[in-house]
Amino acid sequence: MPSSEPLDTWVPRPRRRETPLGLLGHGVKFLGYSTLAGVLLAGIALPAAGALGLGLKSGVEEFDSIPADLKTPALTQASWIYDAKGQQIAKVYERDRRVITGEEMGTLIRQAQVDIEDARFYEHGAVDLKGVLRAITKNAESGTAVQGASTLTQQYVKNVNVEKAGDDPVAVLEAQRKTLGRKVQELKYSIKLEEELTKDQILTNYLNITYYGQQAYGIQAAAQRYFSKNSKDLTVAEAATLAGLVQNPSQFDPKAHPEASRKRRDVVIDKMVENKHLTPEQAKEAKSGPVALHYQAPQNGCITADAGMGFFCDYVRHVIKQDPVFGKTAAERKKLWDQGGLFIHTTLDPVKQAAALKAVTTKVKVTDQVSAAMTMVEPGTGRILAMTQTRPYGIDPAKNQTVVNYNVDAAMGGGNGFQPGSNFKPIVAAAGLEAGLTSTQSYASPNKMDWPTMTTCDGPWKNLEKGKKGGTIPNESSGEVGPYELKEAMALSVNTYFVQMEQEIGLCAVKQMANKLGVAGKASGKPLQELPALGLGTQEVSPLVMANVYATFANRGTYCTPVAISSITTMDGKDVPVSPAKCDRVLSESTADIINTVLLGVTEKGGTARDLGLDDDRQIAGKTGTSDEKKSAWFSGYTGNLAASVWLGGPAGGVPMKNIRIGGKWFDEVFGATGPGPIWQMAMNEAVRGMPEKEFETVYIPNPPPKRDPSASPGSGSGSPWTTWPGGQPTDVAPSWPGGRTQTPGRQPTRKPAQPTQQDRPTQQEQAPEGQAQQGQQGQPEEQHGDG
Repeated sequence: MPSSEPLDTWVPRPRRRETPLGLLGHGVKFLGYSTLAGVLLAGIALPAAGALGLGLKSGVEEFDSIPADLKTPALTQASWIYDAKGQQIAKVYERDRRVITGEEMGTLIRQAQVDIEDARFYEHGAVDLKGVLRAITKNAESGTAVQGASTLTQQYVKNVNVEKAGDDPVAVLEAQRKTLGRKVQELKYSIKLEEELTKDQILTNYLNITYYGQQAYGIQAAAQRYFSKNSKDLTVAEAATLAGLVQNPSQFDPKAHPEASRKRRDVVIDKMVENKHLTPEQAKEAKSGPVALHYQAPQNGCITADAGMGFFCDYVRHVIKQDPVFGKTAAERKKLWDQGGLFIHTTLDPVKQAAALKAVTTKVKVTDQVSAAMTMVEPGTGRILAMTQTRPYGIDPAKNQTVVNYNVDAAMGGGNGFQPGSNFKPIVAAAGLEAGLTSTQSYASPNKMDWPTMTTCDGPWKNLEKGKKGGTIPNESSGEVGPYELKEAMALSVNTYFVQMEQEIGLCAVKQMANKLGVAGKASGKPLQELPALGLGTQEVSPLVMANVYATFANRGTYCTPVAISSITTMDGKDVPVSPAKCDRVLSESTADIINTVLLGVTEKGGTARDLGLDDDRQIAGKTGTSDEKKSAWFSGYTGNLAASVWLGGPAGGVPMKNIRIGGKWFDEVFGATGPGPIWQMAMNEAVRGMPEKEFETVYIPNPPPKRDPSASPGSGSGSPWTTWPGGQPTDVAPSWPGGRTQTPGRQPTRKPAQPTQQDRPTQQEQAPEGQAQQGQQGQPEEQHGDG
């Protein structure tokens, strides 16, 4: 990639031979700075009658008080964001500019710009006295300031002041005001620059800073905008067109005013002939046709990203503006982003991104009441491989566009998140196992129970609503009656089982485990509340957070912070430090292996996700989740080397997914397995294609003892009561693994999954408990269930 030529560096260049007028220009100091500046510049900027308003003594003092060093800011440039394969995601900029060297500009544009702006640029000093006298004469004849005599160096100084003003309209206006004081200041800066830089360097800097209209700053951006080529490849006619723009980019805009642009181009060509940079024959050929554009409209920002990558692009922007590695303060990080000139290489995998986008837009239509979002994360590295959603990135609500990234927390460009429902239960299980519970932990798990008293980090939580609707917790199905052990409780997603586990280990342990797994708080930024329904998923989170939780399980208990940026380099090839994933063990391997084994059971026959197997029969584990009133549904699942989380629901909450059409399909009720589950399945089938199969380290967990069937009559003869775990399969057969069939420990049975249908959806599904509110430690109602 080309390197930029710094504004404040230079290489030795033989001093030009000065003409008498050039020496006179440098002789400003000999005549008295202020006298010359006052007389000449006032005569240029103001009518002739006002030209003599600056006294010698006061003028000298004022001129001497002006600092001589021009603080040239680093020029604002565009930045480019790339996916993991090096393909461009978006070009982002505050000002569309790419700084290039003089050699990269080519000869034609340098000649054309000098000929039309300051033909004697290489002959005079900071002030062109011949030009000044000519301008004074013209202005005196007309009685107004019809002609200026600023040199190209002075124009460069003016542009520097405008660049320093940034986006402050008041500062920009002040930098452009035609006042005597500003002219004097520009003059002194110009004198200093002419002492420190060669003419070629000043011209290069000028061509890099100048505005050419249509959001193009600098000659390289202008060449790309109007002619879709590099500056050095411009033809005579093209170079003359661009050089002519500088005087008035709006009036001579070749796209908006082609005839005015053509006439201006021809004036520039005539000047090039006059200065012997073109022959008459070359000029005739260059002027023979209209201005022929190959225009590229400005493409700025994440809104231009293809393949649903706009939200990930916006996430990258938030990372740079918030990660301390990019600056100690928010102002420093904003400056880095706004200044640009960066090549940002990211972790986004275009194949997996395409798979995720196809799934969320096929299964859910952009015009549906609800939307879907999906994030994929690589276990062991934290690399975000896909991030997309049904609603497109944009600001037009008529097209169902949004700039809210449903995949991430509010601080990173998302909303307030969504209730994960039973997607949260594996976190409770992990906390229990780390607290010393076993893989066969059993609880009575009644069909319905009062919220029990629980301990928190700060003291006990007591149920002040016992016996009332708000003080009880039911299971989803009337047939869900314990006792249950962990494996079947997870497979069937039994609410009361996990409430009793929370009671035993305490809410503090659950909250701390969530924090370790990356659930630092709610998606809104508020801390997790230590309330009993925490473990049933009533506090809002984002798909990125949940995908990374499950990636930690896949990684056998080592949590890695999610990363979106793999490397950043500047235009001149320097590396910008980026934050690598920080990986820490947060679970023992044995706990993670039990969780993986249990979640394998969820995808087996009898589990809530039994119909979500992949086409190649590789091992998958995961968990469904559905919030109160079906306002939010989730499936988070993973293989040994890829984790993904899918959310489905109303973007602003409040859309009960009952008797609803989604993606052209009618749903009586939406559950985690029937709504987001098929999205996950469709995307993962494409995403894992070609990836090596990586199996989980599993442990043997025996099935629980048979439960007596209440309908069986005593002494009926067989002497062997039947139970129905899971999915109606008798459990008084040989020990099975992990979901009801005989299997050698350590390997999941392979199966060709049946395609889910609305009629064949699981009959026993999970959801967060219904009810209006719970009373907390201080008698305050617990938050409503439902998405945020």
